[in-house]
Amino acid sequence: MKFDIVNKDKESKARAGKILTDHGEIETPIFMPVGTAGTVKAVHQRELMNDIQAQIILGNTYHLYLRPGLETLEMAGGIHGFNGWNKPVLTDSGGYQVYSLADKRKMSVDGVVFQSHIDGSRHNFTPERVMDIQRIIGADIIMAFDECTPFPCEYNYASKSLDITHQWLQRCCTRFDETDPKYGHSQTLFPIVQGSVYKDLRIKSAEFIASMNREGNAIGGLSVGEPAEIMYEMTELVCDILPADKPRYLMGVGTPANILEGIAAGVDMFDCVMPTRNARNGMLFTSEGIINIKNERWKNDFSAIDPANNTFVDSSYTKAYLRHLVVANEILGAMIASVHNLGFYLWLVKEARKRIIDGTFSSWKKEILPKLSNRL
Repeated sequence: MKFDIVNKDKESKARAGKILTDHGEIETPIFMPVGTAGTVKAVHQRELMNDIQAQIILGNTYHLYLRPGLETLEMAGGIHGFNGWNKPVLTDSGGYQVYSLADKRKMSVDGVVFQSHIDGSRHNFTPERVMDIQRIIGADIIMAFDECTPFPCEYNYASKSLDITHQWLQRCCTRFDETDPKYGHSQTLFPIVQGSVYKDLRIKSAEFIASMNREGNAIGGLSVGEPAEIMYEMTELVCDILPADKPRYLMGVGTPANILEGIAAGVDMFDCVMPTRNARNGMLFTSEGIINIKNERWKNDFSAIDPANNTFVDSSYTKAYLRHLVVANEILGAMIASVHNLGFYLWLVKEARKRIIDGTFSSWKKEILPKLSNRL
């Protein structure tokens, strides 16, 4: 993997760059649609490629390991051969599931034993096993195995968890470096900074991750319930320590406003289930604010979904029609709303990149930020 910085904003820490992988180029800052189980929910691959123009999608090691399973993925030639996506893929290692499945797992220094949410069967994830699984899945960028701590989190727990995460990272790096990719394309390992909301732990982790000298780095354990101001503070703190010549990935973030603040702090990559999950519940993100399409006020509104920037879905779809579909629980409603929201997120980071390059990012951000959280 290769990363080049194209330009930097003069008034913030935002930067525009390019990541080159064997499956293609990624222009940063970038948002990655979440395809947890090998699919971005309610969205066709052709829409991802042609309409939304996604450059990279995310999959999840835990979910793909359980279904369809490693044997099927290996027989297909990895995730690219299985789902037909010929652009870059990133896989989350399952560390978030260590957090979200707290009632179904037992964690130790060695790894995590967990029960499947599907059938209750027991499985063991060690750092070495997670590297092997991600080799088989075949993503271009794979994540180190970590624990995502909850919020709130006591200092002592966060500190002990961080020590385990760092031990796991060393084991991940050893296993990764002694094994080879399986399908003829290179793979890259990203470590993950943890430390909850404690400055000293975040600094300790960022310095340790930087010392590992991998090709990219991630920031985890944020957007788990802490106030946005703390998330921004921790993000900026970590970005100031992580190497400037390598891509930085803020995991699981977030709202459009969160993403712009992250870009301003020096983050290059983002992912979040919010655009598709919210779309399926009738919440739409637009350039003028947030729409709950189920509201009665849209029943006879025959304007485009986002009249000010109607570039994300077919303009023939009106608010009134989409409201009808969503209220009637028609599958097409979830599809249109998902394509729209993902299109908006990809437009947002693309516009941010354009503004960074032409030198207007900070003024544009100041202008658009209040609109993004406005409830229409």
